[in-house]
Amino acid sequence: MKRRLLALVCVSASLLTGCGLMPGSGTERHTVTVWLMRNSASQEFLDRFTEDFERTHPDLDVDIRIQEWTGIGEKVQAALETARKDGTDGTDGTDGTDGTDGTDGPDVIEVGNTQVAQYAEGGELLDLTLESMRDWGRDDWLPGLAEPGKWGTQQYGIPWYAANRVVIYRKDLFRQAGITAPPKTREEWLSATEKLDTGGNQGIYLAGQDWYTLAGFIWEEGGDLARERNGVWRGTLDSPEALRGMDFYRRLQALGDGPVDADEEHPPQAEVFAEGRVAQIVAVPGQARAIVKQNPDLADELGYFSIPGRTADRPGAVFTGGSDLVVPVNTDNREGAVEVVAALTGARWNTDLARTMNYVPNKAELAHSVKGEEGVAAMAAGAAQGRATPITPEWGAVEADNPIKEYMTRVLTGADPATEAERASRRITEALDFEPG
Repeated sequence: MKRRLLALVCVSASLLTGCGLMPGSGTERHTVTVWLMRNSASQEFLDRFTEDFERTHPDLDVDIRIQEWTGIGEKVQAALETARKDGTDGTDGTDGTDGTDGTDGPDVIEVGNTQVAQYAEGGELLDLTLESMRDWGRDDWLPGLAEPGKWGTQQYGIPWYAANRVVIYRKDLFRQAGITAPPKTREEWLSATEKLDTGGNQGIYLAGQDWYTLAGFIWEEGGDLARERNGVWRGTLDSPEALRGMDFYRRLQALGDGPVDADEEHPPQAEVFAEGRVAQIVAVPGQARAIVKQNPDLADELGYFSIPGRTADRPGAVFTGGSDLVVPVNTDNREGAVEVVAALTGARWNTDLARTMNYVPNKAELAHSVKGEEGVAAMAAGAAQGRATPITPEWGAVEADNPIKEYMTRVLTGADPATEAERASRRITEALDFEPG
């Protein structure tokens, strides 16, 4: 009778927990290897996540391997193309560090949100459309992360975190100009900036080739950098909407002394802001740290607001940067990989990451988790209007040559906008139509 009762208990336990999955049962554990980029998450966050995940998933271990951004594209591509568990890639597999030796390659990879298409195009990523729609609330994701995570109609990249530009401003200079509240519309922004651009102050420092900021202005007008029709991409800087976006950029940029032939990193705009009497810059909130480090007197004078839109009911469109998580098709632990992605991108750990790292969570409904941080809250409000660059693997070729920067400089130095927009659009079309020989 005791034996029978014991057997019944064991059967019941198996039904409740899964055969062999009870803690301490001695069942083989499987490792999920995760590649994350340096500084995307703190070590303290990763330790807490790993401990909790392994406790709640008794059959899984998490092996997080930190990667460098430099050269990551080639490294990811090699991992996606490498055969798993069979040693057919020809490497000796002795170092066990980079995960490309055919024995313990990545099961989950963090990639830039605009990089998903180049990996998905070759059929090397797992299609996660079903999980996205059924379990993960795809319709609620920030569009600037969700859209570039698609290839065609399928979802391959799962949004992890976002970051985008806001306006960082000096409260003291706003007070001196009699501006009591941040502007809510683009026209109010121009008017306020004009008031600030007096008495030796720059109303705004905006470099002439800050094309990410220009992209937001173009999107706000209903235009785009390029569009696809019937499978063919062409540059669209010459559309009326895009030209209006460039005209707004020109009017705003003129209210300061930003160089017309350089981008925001040459010189670094945070340094310019810290050194001079600059009322505003367009940047991610994290640049405030560099500003205060260089000029501690500004610690209590920095404020933030979302880039204004055409109307006061919502912020303006912005470029959304950030990361998605992808799962290689060649993983040998699909279920474990999906569990890790679900946990990292789910509400609990996603909001934890946002608070820890001052990111924007992957859903607008989670923005409340960062409302206590003024800069991040402004960023989260703007992220709801976030966009990404055109979703095509060839967009990298456009950025490498970047005719948008040259176009901006020509317009800001007096060239005809329509003529220059048409020229730049042709170059974008040529780059997007590139076919390797």
